[in-house]
Amino acid sequence: MPFKQQALLRQKLFVLGSLAIGSLLYLVARVGSLDRLQPICPIESRVAPHLPEQFPLRTLQYKRGILHELRKGNATKEQIRLHSLVQQLPRAIIIGVRKGGTRALLEMLNLHPAVVKASQEIHFFDNDQNYARGIDWYREKMPFSFPHQITIEKSPAYFITEEVPERIFKMNSSIKLLIIVREPTTRAVSDYTQVLEGKERKNKTYHKFEKLAIDANTCEVNTKYKAVRTSIYTKHLERWLKYFPVEQFHIVDGDRLITDPLPELQLVERFLNLPSRISQYNLYFNATRGFYCLRFNIVFNKCLAGSKGRIHPEVDPAVLAKLRRFFHPFNQKFYQITGRTFNWP
Repeated sequence: MPFKQQALLRQKLFVLGSLAIGSLLYLVARVGSLDRLQPICPIESRVAPHLPEQFPLRTLQYKRGILHELRKGNATKEQIRLHSLVQQLPRAIIIGVRKGGTRALLEMLNLHPAVVKASQEIHFFDNDQNYARGIDWYREKMPFSFPHQITIEKSPAYFITEEVPERIFKMNSSIKLLIIVREPTTRAVSDYTQVLEGKERKNKTYHKFEKLAIDANTCEVNTKYKAVRTSIYTKHLERWLKYFPVEQFHIVDGDRLITDPLPELQLVERFLNLPSRISQYNLYFNATRGFYCLRFNIVFNKCLAGSKGRIHPEVDPAVLAKLRRFFHPFNQKFYQITGRTFNWP
C-alpha cells in the first residue's frame, strides 16, 4: 500500500477512535446523572421553610459539595452568606441506645439530601459543663446546612441520663426523638465487648461478663451493672414520657437495621415527614465486613469504621438465659408503651 494511502487510513482510524471514545464518555456521564435529574419533594414541617416544588438533585449534590468544603474548613464567609448557609439546632435527635446502632442509623439517614448530621457526639444535654456553656455554644457545634434541611445529632448517653429529658424539652418541646434498640441481652454483651476492647488496648485486665452481670451474693441479675441497667429500656423511656408524648418518639429496630436496613429507614423518613429518597441503590452488602455499606452516588461509597461489628466473647448460656428471663417483663411493657413488638425471647 502506498505511503500516502497508509497515512490517510491512519488518520481516518484516529478520527473514528476519537468519536468512539467521546461517545463512551458521554454515555458514562449521562448514566451518572440520571438520578440527579429527579426533583425533590417539599418537606412537610411546621418549622422548616417550604421546599420549592422542583428542587433538582443535581442542585442538592452541588450544595452538598459546598457543605463538604465547609466541614474541611475550606469555605469562605462569602460562600456561607451567598448560599444562605446556617447552623441550625437539631429538629431530631437520636437519643439512644448505646450499642443499639446509633452511629449506623445516623450515617444512613445522612444519605437523605434533606438531612445534615452532626459528625461528633456533642454531649450537650448529659454533660453539666457543656450544658452550662449555653444553647449558642450547642448551636455552634452543629454543621452548616441550608434552611430547608434538618440537622440531626446523636448522643446515646442522653437516653439514660436523668436530667436530659427536661433539658431537651426546654430547648424544643416538639422535637422528634429517635431510639434504636436491639435485643437487650445481645446489647448488654455488645456493651461489655466495647469496654473490654478498650481495656485490652491499654493492657488492663477486666472481669468476665458473667461476673459483672450476675451478683455473686444473690446469684441474681446485677441491676447495678450499667450494661444491664441500660437494657431495661422501659425504665428509661418512662422518664422521657413525663415530658414528651409517645407520638414524638420513633423506635428503630437495630437488629433489622443490620440485616435489612431499607424498611427501617423508610419508616424514619415518614416519621420525620421527609420525602422518600433513600433507596436500595444507596445500600449494598459488604460480604467482607459482614454488614451494609452506603452508596451516596456513582463515585462516593462509605463503610462504617472497622470497630463496628465486633466479635462478642463467649458467654455462659445459663447466664444468657437468666438475663433473657429477667428482661422479658420489661420488654413486654416496652412493647405496650411504644406500640412496636419485637421477636425478643
